[in-house]
Amino acid sequence: RFQLTGIPPAPRGVPQIEVKFDIDVNGIVNVTAKDLATNKEQKITITSSGGLSDEDIKKMMEDAERHAEEDERRFKEIEARNAADSLIYQSEKALKENGDKIDADSKRPVEDAIAALKTSLEGSDVEDIKAKTEALTQAFYAVSSKLYEQAQGDQQGAAPGGAADDEVFDADYRVEDESK
Repeated sequence: RFQLTGIPPAPRGVPQIEVKFDIDVNGIVNVTAKDLATNKEQKITITSSGGLSDEDIKKMMEDAERHAEEDERRFKEIEARNAADSLIYQSEKALKENGDKIDADSKRPVEDAIAALKTSLEGSDVEDIKAKTEALTQAFYAVSSKLYEQAQGDQQGAAPGGAADDEVFDADYRVEDESK
């Protein structure tokens, strides 16, 4: 049993866990999982009860080389799906939290882009997923910039440096000899 414990609770998508798998020529698998925020690390070594023959090792290495391109394609697909899923989650969360500050006309492109990306995730076209992710990113940026503009406008409405009813007096001063 392998567990990475001692990681503080965090929202979805925040923890970053680096996992490494090393297989040596003897068929021993070393697995290391490390939380990048806390640097906590767990390791496990898996050994086979019977050693692998040289022929088995050679066959495994040939299989790995033969499937390297497919593995890379699959890795990119998973990476694109994870990025899309994370962006959908963040976008829906932002719309929910700031829904009262965003007008319906501004929300609609984001909601449409979320729906299109969810539909794209049902298929397996990586380029389509990436394109829909980019479309959602652009729609989300447009809404985010409007939110920041509103927040900036609200801050500028308040008097800088204190309350609006503070009175300011102009005064003259002179420096007197301090040795007196």
